Order: sequence, then C-alpha cells, then structure tokens
Amino acid sequence: MPIKNRLADMADEITEWRRHLHAHPELMFDVHETASFVEEKLKAFGVDEVVTGIGRTGVVGVIKGKSDTSGRVIGLRADMDALPIEETTGLDYASTVPGKMHACGHDGHTAMLLGAAQYLAETRNFDGTVVLIFQPAEEGGGGGREMVNDGMMDRWNIQEVYGLHNTPGLPVGQFAIRPGALLASADEFQIHVKGHGGHAGAPHEAVDTTLVAAHIVVALQSVVARNVNPVRRVVVTVGTFETDSNASNVIADKVTMRGTVRTLDADCRKQAEQRIRRLAEDIASGFGARAEVDWQEGYPVTVNHPAETAYAADAARAVAGDVDDNVDPIMPAEDFSYMLEARPGAYIFLGNGDTAMCHHPAYNFSDDAIPAGCSWFAELVEQRMPSAS
Repeated sequence: MPIKNRLADMADEITEWRRHLHAHPELMFDVHETASFVEEKLKAFGVDEVVTGIGRTGVVGVIKGKSDTSGRVIGLRADMDALPIEETTGLDYASTVPGKMHACGHDGHTAMLLGAAQYLAETRNFDGTVVLIFQPAEEGGGGGREMVNDGMMDRWNIQEVYGLHNTPGLPVGQFAIRPGALLASADEFQIHVKGHGGHAGAPHEAVDTTLVAAHIVVALQSVVARNVNPVRRVVVTVGTFETDSNASNVIADKVTMRGTVRTLDADCRKQAEQRIRRLAEDIASGFGARAEVDWQEGYPVTVNHPAETAYAADAARAVAGDVDDNVDPIMPAEDFSYMLEARPGAYIFLGNGDTAMCHHPAYNFSDDAIPAGCSWFAELVEQRMPSAS
C-alpha cells in the first residue's frame, strides 16, 4: 500500500491523538474539549487560519498551498461527536465518561484529518487552498447543516467538498464508493392512536387502541411491499410501541408509536410519508379511533456527484490499489448530505476490518486504517490541485 512516507512516520503520534479523543467522548454540539484539542493542534501545525464556533461548535482551518494560480478551494470534512452508549470494549483507552463512547469512529475521522492537516501544512505541495472542516453533531443534531447555514461555504469560497467514513467488514485500508445515492435519507415519525380506554373484561365498551395500533404496525409494511416500486429501496421501521397503561387488565386510552423511514430518492421519501399518514388515519377511523401522525424530516439522501466521485476514487487507487467504485448504497444516514447539497463533492468508505459494527458498544476504530485515511485526504488535495512548480 503506497502510504505517504511522512504519514507512515506519524502513525503512532496520530494513534495517540485518536486514543485521547476516544477516552474523552462528547455528544452532539457539546464538543468543546474536542474542538479545543483540534484548535490547539491546527495552530501548532502552522495552519494559516483557524476559526472556531462555526455551526455553533465546529472548527475550520485553512491551509494555503505553495501557489494559488488555480484559485481552487477544496473542503475536507471530519465529524467530532460521539454516541450515548456505554462502552464494553475493556480497552485501556476506553471511554472515561459513563454512558458516552466513540461508537462510530468519529475519533478516527478527526485524528486522520488532523494527520493530513499536519502533512499538508508542512509540505504545501499543492496549488490552491484547503479548508479543513471539523464538524459537531453528526449523530442526529445536523451539525453539517448548521455549518452550511452559518455561511461556511461562501465565507471560504469552498468549491468542492469531500469526506470519509470507516466501514467495518471492509478490509483495513481499502476504499469503496459509488456515484449517486450512497446513504439514505432518515425521517422519523410518531403515531398517536387515541380511542376509549376501559376494562379488559369489557372490550365492547372501549375502543381498543392497542388493537388499532397493532393493525397500523402491520399495515405500514405494505408501504414497502405494495406501494413502492420494488427496484427502489425503502425501509419503514416502528421502533417503539407504548401504551398509557402497564396493567394487564386495562385497555389503554392511548398508544404512541415511534419509527423511522429510510429512502434513497426524494420521490419515495414523499410517497412514504403520504402513505403512512393515510394508512394510520384511515385504519384508526375504521376502528372508531383517531390517529395523529407527527413527521420529523431528517437528513436527506447522501448523493455523490459523478465527477468528484471519480476524483475521490482516483486518490483512493493511488493509496490502496484496487477500489470498489460501484459499492451498494446502504440505509444509514449521514449529514454530510447537507454539504453535498451545497457544493459538488463525494463521500467514501474506508475499511475498518473485522470489527464490531458502528453504534455497537464493543466497536472500536482500527488504528491500522489511519495511514490510509490520512494519505487519501492528502493525495486527493495533491491530485486535484497539483503544484504549479
């Protein structure tokens, strides 16, 4: 694997940064210690500009190349936040914060972009400007959206933007990507079924909301099975089912269900919302109950731009050799999607090896992937903005 020599030499140091971040996880926008760590490192590397507080707690660093005849500006993004999960790895650098852990590898993403930043600040072997984007609140908070809404793209004239995510199951240091939809949109819904509670021994005197809600849960699967074109991908999942009674001899007055809808295109996304509303309301009405649907629009589909996908794949080939450049899309969501809506760019997967899956309490980012991730960031910059000299 043709890893850049300087980054191979830095691997142990970058691993130390990663493990420090792993031991001190922070959630959502409350990433103040992590942001301070990033700020301190960027300033120590001699980055030309470091700005904090973008998108509330994001950090942006700017590195200018040896020349700027191209006028090109490329953004590189890493996410910084952790998850509200109790870690079970037993590692000597495991989370020191109860109930919080880096269960998705954002510690590794941040460390790899820091490693690339140090390399790029030292070498500056490119013609143009690199904007380093360290983002908060990817795990449900929409930090990517907040940074875009804060004017980041226009403020630094970012023209292209790239990011990566580790992938358990893919060999360490290997890459996978595809043009078009790569990750799903993620919307959430709540369905409140209201009837008339009563005694379990006298169901004829009540409107049984549990029975009504159970019919709704089953019927929602028809959205995928019978409403959506079978060549398209949609997931409808009801994750919780709660009654307002916990007694075995009571018919509940109200049931609340919570779920998620994942799709890979905007038409299916809208169709799923319309069908879920109609099914819930009509089924409830047929039983003499009422259903109210609250819909919360989440992250949009992560869509890679074709030309930028090719650039990202070319950089990956230079680092790792063969690259899967037509990987299947997957149904988790990613708020890098907001940045890809604002500017052309691409998102790529980096192999994490045979590890626990992301969002699992036994997950751990593979430090062996660090040289490849750092080298991909750096190679992408040097290929897209070759030095004028």
